[in-house]
Amino acid sequence: MTSRPTPSSAAADQLFQQNQFGQADEAYAALLQAESTHEWAALQHARCAVQMGEGRLARDRFAALLKAHPDNFSAWLEAGHLCRQQSAFEQALVSYQRAMVVAPTRYEAPLGAARLLEDMGRHEEGAALYHRASTLVPADKRHFMHQRMAKFRQERGDTSAALDSLRQALLCADALTPALPLNERCELLIDLGELLLRINAREDAMPVLTQASQATAEATLVRLAETSFRFNLWQESQAVLQRNAELHPDSASALWNLAHGYAETWEMDLAIATLERAEAIAPQPGAASLRASVAGRLGDADTALAAYAEIAEKEGPLSKMRSSTAMASLYSDQLSPKAVATLHRELFAPMGDGARSRDSFANPRDANKRLRLGLVTADFHHQHPVNIFMQPVLARWDAQDIEVTVYFTGVSYDEQTLLAKRRVSQWVEVTTLNNVQLARRIEEDGIDVLMDLAGHTGMQRMPLFAQRAAPVQVTFLGYPGSTGVPHMDWIVADSVVAPEGSEALFSEQVIRLPNTVFCYAPEENYPFPTFSDEHAKRPLTFASFNNVSKLTPRSLNLWAQVLQAVPHSRLMLKAPSFKDEAAVKVFVQRFKQLGVGLDRLEFRGPSSLSDMMAEYADVDIALDPAPYNGGTTSLQAMWMGVPVLTIEGGHFVSRMGASFMQAAGLPEWVAKDDADFVRRAVALSQDRAALLTLKQGLRNRLLALPAWDIDAYAQDLQAAVRKMWMASLLRSSQ
Repeated sequence: MTSRPTPSSAAADQLFQQNQFGQADEAYAALLQAESTHEWAALQHARCAVQMGEGRLARDRFAALLKAHPDNFSAWLEAGHLCRQQSAFEQALVSYQRAMVVAPTRYEAPLGAARLLEDMGRHEEGAALYHRASTLVPADKRHFMHQRMAKFRQERGDTSAALDSLRQALLCADALTPALPLNERCELLIDLGELLLRINAREDAMPVLTQASQATAEATLVRLAETSFRFNLWQESQAVLQRNAELHPDSASALWNLAHGYAETWEMDLAIATLERAEAIAPQPGAASLRASVAGRLGDADTALAAYAEIAEKEGPLSKMRSSTAMASLYSDQLSPKAVATLHRELFAPMGDGARSRDSFANPRDANKRLRLGLVTADFHHQHPVNIFMQPVLARWDAQDIEVTVYFTGVSYDEQTLLAKRRVSQWVEVTTLNNVQLARRIEEDGIDVLMDLAGHTGMQRMPLFAQRAAPVQVTFLGYPGSTGVPHMDWIVADSVVAPEGSEALFSEQVIRLPNTVFCYAPEENYPFPTFSDEHAKRPLTFASFNNVSKLTPRSLNLWAQVLQAVPHSRLMLKAPSFKDEAAVKVFVQRFKQLGVGLDRLEFRGPSSLSDMMAEYADVDIALDPAPYNGGTTSLQAMWMGVPVLTIEGGHFVSRMGASFMQAAGLPEWVAKDDADFVRRAVALSQDRAALLTLKQGLRNRLLALPAWDIDAYAQDLQAAVRKMWMASLLRSSQ
């Protein structure tokens, strides 16, 4: 059975509990040197290897321990967990089976085996072991076991099975005497409500989340508010945060969360006032970043940029605010492309100190071998641009040429996550791994080319790339420009976003795809609007469906000039933020200052993706923001028959619109500067019959062009991966 700590291991155990795993590892090694049969030290020694990301070493240590102590339940169980994480499914199953023999009355091993068998597609065997686990777990813990299984199933993307487990958890909880504490039950309800929202069962989810709002614990209420907000239940989220602050009036953190919630829902004055109340109770480490976020959300990119830069400087070279600073710089009306590139390099140069060399990896240097490609992302879920663009590629890549492993750093799972899992050779959950652990796992998997799909956006792993985790590293899709991160070898681009001669703007080498950098080939069917002759008779409607952070002073000024130059035209602005009246008032006032009245404007809030796509039927011309162009939004507009008027800027982020419109064979929609933008808006809107004809045939036009040929695009991207690998071999031979 499981060994127990001994007095001689107390010092090592303390180091382990303090997460000082390297020192603990040395201490347990010393204990084992003195007493090779020290069972507890051997178990902890293996656990240290797990925590340090040394998967192979951990398996070796578990094997040695179990050879000497074959009845150690914890070792068999944890070896099973480790093998499952490494996708060594058969070895994992053997370990779980041995654990069940050693401790037949414990539920953990059959539960682990049930999860594993479901991962392997052996659902009937898994169901039997799941039932066995439920009969072994004590009644007062049974709800917790079902809750864990629900989490496992949701991670796998099996929402239906996860719902079954959560409902079982609630049944078990409601049968308890005495009753389960209120806040524990509310945690279960939040889990259930979130799953229902993920399958768009909103009517079923709302009463569940309403019950959960009876919670009193601060952490539970904050979690409920965060969950509600993620599913666009903004008013409900705000109400929960307000109740939390009322229940905990002396809690600075309750006020901080309320201030953050106000900022997210565009109640900026309330956000700052509430933040000041929190600061009156205790200093708030995130206060400066919240103020920067408020500035950015109001379209004041330069104020946000200065604030983030100041925080990053104070926090040092590894501050996460450096990525926020980099991101803010892309929105700035004041920084030149060269200044943006220089800033990125300066921000991240220290992050590469002490990095591995590319030649230190043991990968076979074979030009013709099947390449192992790793994708690092948190974003395989519904509506995220990374998911929209990568899913069709994954469906078409030649698995005989490239073996794809996804290192999933995220927390959002839905049917799209499950689809991506099915389309790749290996899927590794790494959200809980630190960068050192993840780097070791990537090396163990023998990854040849590691592709970043996040850049400086949320849940990114830029420090991992800066320290080098694979022989070849490339950034693609997730960030519209150079990362500035050391040892990021390549960036995928095209000849418009990164024209010949622009190499100085990139810290990476540029590899150019033959058409556009992004190929839009939606797997969902969005019916094409019927543009009748009546469309040419209605008042001409310009629109932007971009997030408000892109609506900079330059963009608003340009669009106001367009409205003034095109009589009787109107402008539709659609963004999640415009669900909130406070956000609408801010932009109404800004346009008023530019001479545009409310009668020329229409604001629309968030909707489902299919509904949003259908709304393009109400639009005649999309106006691209500057300097941060639309990416997914522009391609969606074009797909739905709406041409995009854009300006060809000076760097990647401000040239995406030009890339799309030139690839569409519509160079007349690409302006050279701000004045040309207004002139072209007038010219292109005057001939309504020609505009209508273009709109009616736009999708068919795109489908006939190389840039919208997804089969060719997938081959081109795969060839680019091979080309980058070949370049690394050439470099190594020199």
